[in-house]
Amino acid sequence: MDTLQYHDAHGRRIAFRHLAGEGPTIVFLPGYKSDLTGSKATAVFEWARKSERGCLLLDYSGCGLSYGDFAEGTLSRWRDEVLALIEARVEGPSILVGSSMGGWLMLLVGEALGARLHALVGIAPAPDFTEWGFDPEQKGQLARGETLLEDNPYGPEPTPTHPGFWSDGQANRRLDNPIALSCPVRLIHGMEDTDVPFEVSQRLVAALHSPDVHLTLVKDGDHRLSREQDIALLLRTVEAL
Repeated sequence: MDTLQYHDAHGRRIAFRHLAGEGPTIVFLPGYKSDLTGSKATAVFEWARKSERGCLLLDYSGCGLSYGDFAEGTLSRWRDEVLALIEARVEGPSILVGSSMGGWLMLLVGEALGARLHALVGIAPAPDFTEWGFDPEQKGQLARGETLLEDNPYGPEPTPTHPGFWSDGQANRRLDNPIALSCPVRLIHGMEDTDVPFEVSQRLVAALHSPDVHLTLVKDGDHRLSREQDIALLLRTVEAL
């Protein structure tokens, strides 16, 4: 069954698509204000279908086709939703594929999965962006409980950051301490990324406990890494795991 379905996770109706298949199930975690219809998520799902692999796509509450208020979204809330869906729909181990903010969320989900975590794939992962992504004035505004609105390079509407998301993100920072994950990790980052500096992935490599960590830098790659050659690299990376 791969039609759109809904699952009740902690009282919230979460939209998802699921394929049963062989091997570890690939769980795609979208970026901030992204959803399961994105080009990378769709490409991974179609590859899984053709390869007869398990795959799970989802929209966090308040995003895409899921119910809820985006202003109430936090990393902790979305982590718990992902875990509830994995528990309900996935048998055996998982490969977490996280894009941008999803690359931060995959660390939190992976820590909770324990032995059920097979591998991680980060696409321009953005852990701790509530810390390095805002200047002191913006942090002060958020700390006062004010919503921050910024220009959105990908659409006409400004990108909001709500104070609840920011404070929860600050409580879930991971880069300043060892990250106790020992599974294989593959990171892909564009060197022309103007949203998440590729040095963030280098910091993540250093923080991870696992010895099996590879970082691929795409010299002319931007943040989205959604060109045909970028998606082909992503699919080769997933297939190798």
